[in-house]
Amino acid sequence: MTTIKATCPECGDVDLRPREISVVVASAAGWATYEFICPECNKQITKSADEEVVTLLRGAGVTVERLHVPAEALEMHFGNPISHDDLIDFGLTLRSTDRLIQVLSRETSAGL
Repeated sequence: MTTIKATCPECGDVDLRPREISVVVASAAGWATYEFICPECNKQITKSADEEVVTLLRGAGVTVERLHVPAEALEMHFGNPISHDDLIDFGLTLRSTDRLIQVLSRETSAGL
């Protein structure tokens, strides 16, 4: 049985089995993490992992989950985020814009 040594910030070094560790890799975003529940203090520990750590854990039998990050999530965004007031204003604008409502209603009823 393979034993993997990991470090808990409170308890120090602990021994784990491969099934007690999970690895998540988001290649497009450029990050990877591994996590485990410390067998001593029962706290969930999450740490970043570089390629070498991921390779070592995979080689020890740990399952690696690949996370797909949509390109939209990685886009640069500029300007202030929208606020609740912006959403309310948008909703009021939609409600008072008869032409837009007519067009959208027509497309919806036409099955587009």
